[in-house]
Amino acid sequence: MAAKRHERTYARKQAIQVLYQAEILDTTASSLLGNEASFIDGSRPSQYATRLIGGIEERLAPIDALLEEYSENWTVDRMPTVDRAILRLACYEMAYVEEVPVSVAINEAVDLAKEYGGEDESHRFVNGVLGRIAEYLEEHEGKMPEVAAKPKAKAEAEPEPEAEPEPAGESER
Repeated sequence: MAAKRHERTYARKQAIQVLYQAEILDTTASSLLGNEASFIDGSRPSQYATRLIGGIEERLAPIDALLEEYSENWTVDRMPTVDRAILRLACYEMAYVEEVPVSVAINEAVDLAKEYGGEDESHRFVNGVLGRIAEYLEEHEGKMPEVAAKPKAKAEAEPEPEAEPEPAGESER
């Protein structure tokens, strides 16, 4: 059992490395999986790391919606990149990986934040957000919110309509 725990801890570290790099390089995490240079030790990603990365990418919209809702005074985009990766990973495990207890997902995320967190208080921030998400999941029987996928980039979105100019001489008084 201890060996499996250590394998999963290692897989989580691999997943965090890839998720972080994908954000920095502005690419998908799954596109980095085949590149051994994506991993500090030059290893191949474990099956569990691959599962985590694919699952996070597939369910990013509901994961980010939950993070946005329960990270008080923070938007997902403003979070330090590594903290965002850790939170996404833990949220995915809490909601979608039945064999990982919620408490284990939270503890592992807090440990990752202590080791790699973007700020001195990252582990406390991660613990607080995930604690609130755990309460939400318990209240909603583990169901994630229904959310439409976010657009990939602002440039791809439809342009906003331009405001119509007021006719000459008809200004408000």
